[in-house]
Amino acid sequence: MSITENLKQVCERIVSAEQRAGRAIGSVRLLAVSKTYPMEAVREAFGAGQLAFGENKVQELAVKAPQLPEAEWHLIGHLQSNKARVALAHATWIHSVDSVELVRRLQRIAKEDDRKASLLLEVNVSGEASKFGMASEAVEEAVLAAQEGPCPCVGLMTVAPAMAAETELHRIFAQLRTLRDTVAAHVGTPLPHLSMGMSGDMEIAIAEGATIVRIGTAIFGQRDYSKTGN
Repeated sequence: MSITENLKQVCERIVSAEQRAGRAIGSVRLLAVSKTYPMEAVREAFGAGQLAFGENKVQELAVKAPQLPEAEWHLIGHLQSNKARVALAHATWIHSVDSVELVRRLQRIAKEDDRKASLLLEVNVSGEASKFGMASEAVEEAVLAAQEGPCPCVGLMTVAPAMAAETELHRIFAQLRTLRDTVAAHVGTPLPHLSMGMSGDMEIAIAEGATIVRIGTAIFGQRDYSKTGN
């Protein structure tokens, strides 16, 4: 199937999941994860109506974003603090903010360079040692730090374990939603977005309140990492 046909199927899956969850149609945004895929694939998806794309690596983001400035570019992979300036130059959303220190650095650079980006705090809900993300206990301080600059914190993000059972996925996604609700109520700051769910588990994420799902292989097909060096 073509990327255009895959994209249509993914959109239909999202609508079906919204309906099953009793949510409004259109309450979930699709982020097409274009990491490692060529620009030809990105352009086909854009031509089919997909406007938002996510990249894992700052270097790849910096190459692709200028080639399609009409699109909305998101950084979803780990962000090293020394690459924060480049990330802000190309991404209007950063999903992978995983420390209070990184929040403050992004705010400082955004002021210096007259940039803006919507920030999501990455939380390691599952507690996996191999995963990036801040502890739940650090989220409130990070949200407060984000109030001190031009880059607002608009929600939370998490990455679920790849082989988790459905019950575990429900628990992880529900835990992120509960954390978001608790912090938002305590600090009095709206945190409307939950970035969670990928190709294999997006229906569960939508059932638990996801507002952004990050979909790559279901749109673009399996990645060939041997061609990218990643």
